[in-house]
Amino acid sequence: MNSIFKYFSDIFRAVISLLKGMRVTAGYFFSPRQIVTQQYPENRKTLEMFDRYKGEVIMPHNDQNQHRCTGCAICETNCPNGSIEIIQAKVDMPDGKKKRIIDKHIYHLSMCTFCGLCIKSCPSNALAWGQEFEHAVFDRTKLTKILNQPGSSIIKDIAE
Repeated sequence: MNSIFKYFSDIFRAVISLLKGMRVTAGYFFSPRQIVTQQYPENRKTLEMFDRYKGEVIMPHNDQNQHRCTGCAICETNCPNGSIEIIQAKVDMPDGKKKRIIDKHIYHLSMCTFCGLCIKSCPSNALAWGQEFEHAVFDRTKLTKILNQPGSSIIKDIAE
C-alpha cells in the first residue's frame, strides 16, 4: 500500500514540476521580457563574446610585433594532450654566447580540450584566450596554428 501511495505522489510531484516550467515558458511567450537570445548568423559583424569566453589560445603581440614568450616550454609540458608544440632555435649573440629563442609556437586546436593549463602555468603571461569561435573547417590542417607571428621577437624587458 505504501509503495502505491509513493508511486502516485511521485507522479503528482512530476506534474507540478512540469506545470511550473510551463508557467515560465508561457510567461515569456505571452509577455516577453529582455531577450537574451542572440540572432547569430544575422549579427555576425556586431557579435561580441563574453570576456571569460574560451575561444582558442592566442599569443598577444604589441605594436612592434613583440611577444612575451621566453620559450621555456612549461605550457608544452603542462598540456595534458600535447596540443602545444614549441620548436626552438639557438642564435649567436654578439658576445659569442648562444641564446635560445622560439622558432615556432605551434597550437593544435583540433587536439585542445580548452582546459587552460597552458595559460595558467605560463610564467611570463604570454598566452591568453582569444574570442574567435568559428572553427568549423573542412580541412583539419587549418586547425593547426602558429602563435608567434613572422618576424616577431621577445619584449626586451622580459629577455633580460
